[in-house]
Amino acid sequence: MREKALNEPVLLILLSLAVKPDHGYALIREVLAIAPMQRQISSGTMYGALGRLLDMKWIERCNRSDQPRHKRTYRLTQLGRKSLNRELDRMSKIIQIAAARLGRK
Repeated sequence: MREKALNEPVLLILLSLAVKPDHGYALIREVLAIAPMQRQISSGTMYGALGRLLDMKWIERCNRSDQPRHKRTYRLTQLGRKSLNRELDRMSKIIQIAAARLGRK
């Protein structure tokens, strides 16, 4: 069965968490740093995506000593990292095909 492609906010959240655990508002800033063309990601979009990723067990909550207790911090799980790598492989294949069709290397 083919997996559905990740939507852009989910992909960017996973990429952000691949580097280090973080809390929601810091993730919004990180997503915008990775993809400035995104221009904006609402807190509703962020927290909705985080909820789905928690349900899928792609991320988990964790404690960080440098974060206030009221901020929920998230980190990527092994399952989340596998899913991220699978998506990057899928995108890489599409880019290779597109480059070949356009006569680019």
